[in-house]
Amino acid sequence: MNIRLGIVAIMLALLVGCQSSGGDTWVDHGSYQLETRHQALGADQRIRFLVMHYTAENFHSSLKTLTDEHVSAHYLLPDNPSLRDGKPVAFQLVPEEMRAWHAGASYWRGRSNLNDTSIGIEIVNPGFSHMLLGTHWQPYTREQIDLLIRLSRDIVQRYGLQPTDVVGHSDIAPQRKQDPGPLFPWQQLAQAGIGAWPDRPVVERYLAGRDKQMPVPMATLLEKLARYGYGIDPQWDAKQQRNVLAAFQMHFRPSDYRGEPDAESEAIIDALLAKYGAVRRS
Repeated sequence: MNIRLGIVAIMLALLVGCQSSGGDTWVDHGSYQLETRHQALGADQRIRFLVMHYTAENFHSSLKTLTDEHVSAHYLLPDNPSLRDGKPVAFQLVPEEMRAWHAGASYWRGRSNLNDTSIGIEIVNPGFSHMLLGTHWQPYTREQIDLLIRLSRDIVQRYGLQPTDVVGHSDIAPQRKQDPGPLFPWQQLAQAGIGAWPDRPVVERYLAGRDKQMPVPMATLLEKLARYGYGIDPQWDAKQQRNVLAAFQMHFRPSDYRGEPDAESEAIIDALLAKYGAVRRS
């Protein structure tokens, strides 16, 4: 009888040893335990995009708006960040693992409802005002852009985001939104490793000596914008088509974002597609 018990004990020890090989895979949750050794391949990272916004309000109004029950963002950046231990302070309003209500109805590179798959950064900036001589956009402060670069670089590295995964609210919702506006420093961010930007020599090569404002077919541009990642609806009217083109221009050619289909816009989208590739269709 003692011999049989000894054999059973040895077999149990071997079984436990097999289950725990390669490290401890058991997690005690108090009233139950989890075995985590068998991990499914059918999964991916929830965070796929980083979306930039401006608040169109001052800091105190922005904080109040973003902490009520109707709209939220993961981060809020003041226009003049305070320092703590010599480092600029950003406000985290929603943990990254939770969904914030910042994107609304949206689309980018094959995915819709980007609240589910993105981190939203709200930057305190009044946006624009209408003046007698046209629209006046408020510039961002050097301090908040410095903080934005620090925070965004951390997020990009943490989730392995690609340059095309960093977008503005106007890119993902061009019929509703204009933020972060034409003064947002996309090129500066791209130089810091955050977001996409075309190489100017490649743009010139695709321009091929054409006048920058030479008209090109809108349908051609829309097809290329769709390949890059913009949501394009074939039922859009002319105004809606100009809106999405204007959003693209505001991001990549902020000197002229009237939504007019021209040769320079085509050369820029061609350069972006050459550099970053088109959306992969399943």
